[in-house]
Amino acid sequence: MKKLVVASGNPGKLAEIRALLTPLGIDAVSQGELGIDEAEEPHFTFLENALVKARHASSASGLPALADDSGICVDALGGEPGVNSAHFAGRQGSREERDERNNARLLEAIAREANKAAHYACVMVLVRHAADPQPLVAEGNWRGVITDRPRGSNGFGYDPLFLLPDLGKTAAELVGAQKNRISHRGIALQRLLQRLREEA
Repeated sequence: MKKLVVASGNPGKLAEIRALLTPLGIDAVSQGELGIDEAEEPHFTFLENALVKARHASSASGLPALADDSGICVDALGGEPGVNSAHFAGRQGSREERDERNNARLLEAIAREANKAAHYACVMVLVRHAADPQPLVAEGNWRGVITDRPRGSNGFGYDPLFLLPDLGKTAAELVGAQKNRISHRGIALQRLLQRLREEA
């Protein structure tokens, strides 16, 4: 596989995925570069949403498609915001404005909670064509805690609040290569690529 479409318009996510695929000689183009609109994500699970996005992008492009659905799951909130992570505080404004509002809402929601444990979850799907009956699926989880204030300027989404106790840093304080090795998305993509290699 030399070329695929990434079913995402999130520039941070695209950068992470490309950094992992480029060394393998895989050209990853975003669906936005091909003029493909983002698919609706109406489902209650990461898996269902990722499948919808992958099939949509593959159908529109005629290429194999890679999609992920991911979010932050906070123990004290019963796993929320979960699949609603991107729009936890609404859909208005730019991605940066939504990230800022989402972070503020999360801090408010857990302010009185003693348990700050959380994990990032990612389900990644690769379809060889839109009607692929056996898509490759891989998952990755990344455990941490929610800190009391944003720290760091790398990353995106909830990264400034997601503290890794073993490292003493938030996800937004990690350099890209380090994050890609240990993050939920990095873990899921490495597992998916391993499955792809096993098929070859």
